[in-house]
Formats: sequence, structure tokens, C-alpha cells
Amino acid sequence: MLNFGPRALDWGFAVSPQNQLQGLKCDPKKTIMSNQGSAGNVLAAICSFFIPGLGQLVQGRLMIAIVQFVMALVLWLFLLGWIIHIWSIVDAARYTPDRH
Repeated sequence: MLNFGPRALDWGFAVSPQNQLQGLKCDPKKTIMSNQGSAGNVLAAICSFFIPGLGQLVQGRLMIAIVQFVMALVLWLFLLGWIIHIWSIVDAARYTPDRH
């Protein structure tokens, strides 16, 4: 039988009446991955999956996009383009713009 009272277990954690009233509080200054996983970064990473540097171009970083695209083209001639390809995907996914 399910128990939905104040002491019910929710995902393995005991819920007290105080916790129910307070709710969850999040301090954005202490958030570890503040902008990672945002829709823009996910879209950029998907673009870079298909064409290295395209994700950086979507993010508005023209120079690094050109560098990654040219390096991937050159290295694919020696079957090492996957290195730049993976770098491009990870770079697009982890990018956080400077906020000055």
C-alpha cells in the first residue's frame, strides 16, 4: 500500500513537513554546470557532429569554426580527423559566453 503522508518516501529520501513547506531552493552561484546543456549548446553540438566547426558557427564564433573545419579536412586525409571532430563537438557543448 502506498503512503502519501508527510513521512512518505519520495525517491528514497524522507520528506518532513518542514521540507514540504520550504520547497527546494537553488543558489545559481553554486551551480556547477550553469550553461551546459542549454538548448543552444545542444543544438551546436549536434551541428558539430555532422560538420566540424558548424556548431561554433551557430554560436557566432567564426574564427574557431574555420580553424576546426580546415583542421578536420586536413586530418581526415590521414584518417585522424575524428580527433578534431570530437573536439568540435565537446567544445560546442561546453561553450559559455563571456559575460562582462
